[in-house]
Amino acid sequence: MRRVRGAGDCRRHHFWWMSPDTRTAPPSTTDASRPRTAIVTGASSGVGLWATKALVQRGWHVIMAVRDTAKAEREATRIGIDLARTTRLHVDLGSLASVRRFVDAFRASGHALDALVCNAAVYLPRLTEPQRSPDGYEISVATNHFGHFVLMTALLPDLERGRDPRLVTLGTVTANSEEFGGRIPIPAPADLGDLAGLEAGFRAPVAMIDGKPFKPGKAYKDSKLCNMITSRELHRRYHASTGIVFATLYPGCVADTALFRDTPPLFRTIFPWFQKHITKGYVTQQLSGERVAQVVADAEFATQSGVHWSWGNRQTPGAKPFAQKLSAKAENQARGERLWELTERLVAVG
Repeated sequence: MRRVRGAGDCRRHHFWWMSPDTRTAPPSTTDASRPRTAIVTGASSGVGLWATKALVQRGWHVIMAVRDTAKAEREATRIGIDLARTTRLHVDLGSLASVRRFVDAFRASGHALDALVCNAAVYLPRLTEPQRSPDGYEISVATNHFGHFVLMTALLPDLERGRDPRLVTLGTVTANSEEFGGRIPIPAPADLGDLAGLEAGFRAPVAMIDGKPFKPGKAYKDSKLCNMITSRELHRRYHASTGIVFATLYPGCVADTALFRDTPPLFRTIFPWFQKHITKGYVTQQLSGERVAQVVADAEFATQSGVHWSWGNRQTPGAKPFAQKLSAKAENQARGERLWELTERLVAVG
């Protein structure tokens, strides 16, 4: 892929809110003889764990970015991942300081970076009051959006030095109102409004991006909408100048992962059955991980940036990926720019 340099070259674009150590990336090599390396957040379970296995099977080295490194090692061993092809590093995406320590630890490891997979997420639909991050922000947005935003922007210089670099973010059908799943009003569809909550500083008593009363399920959907908007904004700002391919994907409904561990027990029983037999949208953790690995590693996904990949809501044998249209909420450039500006401000003071 030919790279076009310009004023937006991220090797010269230093984010003022990073620590000096985080702003400076070590040289990376594009030596074709080395294994390609990916960071996968949330790699100790579910989609992230199986994406790690699929990438390792392709010959990649995977940095498993996790809260519990012992669990990551145990789970990787359980499903037959070659531990020699992984490195386990601690990160708590809900803590901005932890994310910055992770970036320093990754650079100290000496690995190059060819792909970043932003997979980890928290979903806490049973909360009655907002849970706060160490920085004082509502935990779903702090973890799913703010933490990944800091990680993405900090590692752009490293990615640019990679081989066929890609930044892949897990999206969800529930945050895309172009699809049926994104229009279900339980508790409410994703909607960032005019970003009033972020404008107000997003600390107590504010807990929602739109500034409205707290709804935990909607907080999750809003955070995932932010992920998809951020990917589009990264594409707009940096693809032409860096050659990094930015993409989001919805691999299908993985209804039985640890993401749902805080839902009621009955839901954890009924939801997978409903997705398997009624909606037909269910996919296994193994298949979802394979789909993530395809977007990260396969040549057919290298030619388009700024795309949201999907295999559809009704899964069929041999389903092929396609570029799924996103809602106007995700595509609005003015909102994307303002979300970026406010997020950059909030993570700077976190």
